Amino acid sequence: MCRFLAYLGEPVFLNELVCAPTHSLVHQSLHASEAKTETNGDGFGIGWYGEHAEPGLYRDICPAWSDENLVNLCRQVRARTFFAHVRAATGTATTRANCHPFAHGRHLFMHNGQIGGYHRIKRRLEALIPDAFYDTRRGSTDSEALFLLALANGLESDPVAAMEATCATVRGLMQEARITEAFRFTAVLTDGESLTAFRWACDGRPPSLYYRESERGLTVVSEPIDGCKEGWTIVPKGGTLRATRGSRAVVSLPRTERAAA
Repeated sequence: MCRFLAYLGEPVFLNELVCAPTHSLVHQSLHASEAKTETNGDGFGIGWYGEHAEPGLYRDICPAWSDENLVNLCRQVRARTFFAHVRAATGTATTRANCHPFAHGRHLFMHNGQIGGYHRIKRRLEALIPDAFYDTRRGSTDSEALFLLALANGLESDPVAAMEATCATVRGLMQEARITEAFRFTAVLTDGESLTAFRWACDGRPPSLYYRESERGLTVVSEPIDGCKEGWTIVPKGGTLRATRGSRAVVSLPRTERAAA
């Protein structure tokens, strides 16, 4: 499983959250403590919002712990909203196009989880993505496919409803294919001004997700970056966190996920 971090608030240097903390995301790329695998070395990525509505991206297949460019970039870039992700591949190639986060227009998306038996439904799932969105597909991951299908399902107007519809479609395809492996969906989405985080799973065992609010802003993480759970709130299983710049985060339990959680 992967590890990630998202921030929404007053502008800060990326280094303050991505590299500097005791149990930073860079440290987690080699020594994760709440993931299935301790090492997340199959690439990394950062996405941030600067002077433009659309985000900037920097992704590479190098492990985050060994990339000096990442450290230098994070020391120089200051952003009001940004994502960072370290990848542990689950069956797809280690390529730059498969590194998170994924961008489309003004949106960023990153995912920690998997579609069980993805290779068995990949062709049918991709066939449901309209050409206008599929033409922007660059990689082969289940995560990017989920993002593009959610965009087609109205993600820009209602992120939660779009993700519910997308996950229901995926579960339907899995059931048709008689796949017994789990579908786990811990993910974060932003348009630069609002943020939505999901902690869903069909078996009630979604990957970990925490958040912390301060006067400066909201930080959402796979696991606490200071190595201490004190001061962090865990998003409940089946829960969704929503936040808009200047407002406190709200956590709710989606209707379609209550039984699974």
